[in-house]
Amino acid sequence: MTTTLRRADARRIALAAQGFARPRPETVGTRQITATLRRMRILQIDSVNVFSRSHYMPLFARLGAYDTALLDALAFSRRPRWVESWAHVASLVSADDWPLLQFRRDDLRRKYGDDAWARANEPLLQWLRDELAERGPLRPAQIDHDARSGSRGSWWGWDDVKNGLERLWLFGEVAIAGRRGFERRYALASDVLPAASLETPVPRADAIRELVRRAAAAYGVATASDLADYWRIRDRPAVMAAIHDLVDAGELQPVQVEGWSVAGRPAKAWLHRDAARPRTVDATALLTPFDPVVWFRDRAERLFDFDYRIEIYTPAPQRRFGYYSLPVLVGDDVVGRLDLKADRGASALRVQSAWWEHGVSPDAAERVAAELRTAARWQGLERVTVSRWGDAADAIAGALSAERHEHPDGRST
Repeated sequence: MTTTLRRADARRIALAAQGFARPRPETVGTRQITATLRRMRILQIDSVNVFSRSHYMPLFARLGAYDTALLDALAFSRRPRWVESWAHVASLVSADDWPLLQFRRDDLRRKYGDDAWARANEPLLQWLRDELAERGPLRPAQIDHDARSGSRGSWWGWDDVKNGLERLWLFGEVAIAGRRGFERRYALASDVLPAASLETPVPRADAIRELVRRAAAAYGVATASDLADYWRIRDRPAVMAAIHDLVDAGELQPVQVEGWSVAGRPAKAWLHRDAARPRTVDATALLTPFDPVVWFRDRAERLFDFDYRIEIYTPAPQRRFGYYSLPVLVGDDVVGRLDLKADRGASALRVQSAWWEHGVSPDAAERVAAELRTAARWQGLERVTVSRWGDAADAIAGALSAERHEHPDGRST
């Protein structure tokens, strides 16, 4: 028999699965960070740094202010415990999970390993392998410099060197051995990953089943599309086969969620057997656009009735909400969005725009103000200022007793 869940229950189950049903710890160390990472299984990486780089933000949303150097030590050292892989696009995953994504590296090799560029640049690819074997971890600029000097191999441009390194990374021959700033240091995978991660291949069907299992636990309740998107698995038959296996094993239970539909029919969904079903969730958090809570836009609409699109590439006059607006979670719902900028020269956190969604609670402005103060401290900024653009701007500025600033594009409510 298929169980029916209210939409509000599904929302709380989903938030609890992502760690929002528990209070933030008083102190945050490596143990708390690792536990949170293991709950999510993945951190998406993005280069935008207008407020904070995206991979730092899911931990802040769940744990509060923490020392980002602790995550750097786990992820960007010579022998990282969390490594960069093409998972949900470019992401951090546990080094132990490297074998689960071998099928994807194999797919990428078939796609990019024998195309026209690869055939024309096979000497470059072999030269890059030899360089990394001889010299250890290198940044592209270091390799490109030697290539231009003529001291090693033939002449290749930076674009070719970078392209070659990225392909070798996608294929799994190369791994990321830390970063300098945001620039990757590339190394042979054998110099970065433990031998067990390289020597324990997982068959494709088994890997997809395990990834679907982990997505189901991380989501609590989900559709097949949700489960596939968590790891960006495009093989729908394999995902469905994995779901059926997990149902047969008693790990997933078919459910229907009120309001979830596809083409006018109730959407099929599944509840993880270990999913917590809290009566309430009372969180306050700023979410990166690449947080698992909202990164799949269809799911965000089903859970929160929240229509979200990134406007980075939208011309400024046409933006509805701002350059890089962050969804705001209060209680168990997404109640607004804030476009934030860390103005480090002025030591100010700039709220460039602020907007409410439906169902905003009476205490939302005070709770968002408190979170903004915490965010400013986390980023080492002394004050928060608020522009006049957005229907939440005045309320949040009032709750902060904040000074106002002019939006750089002259926007206002």
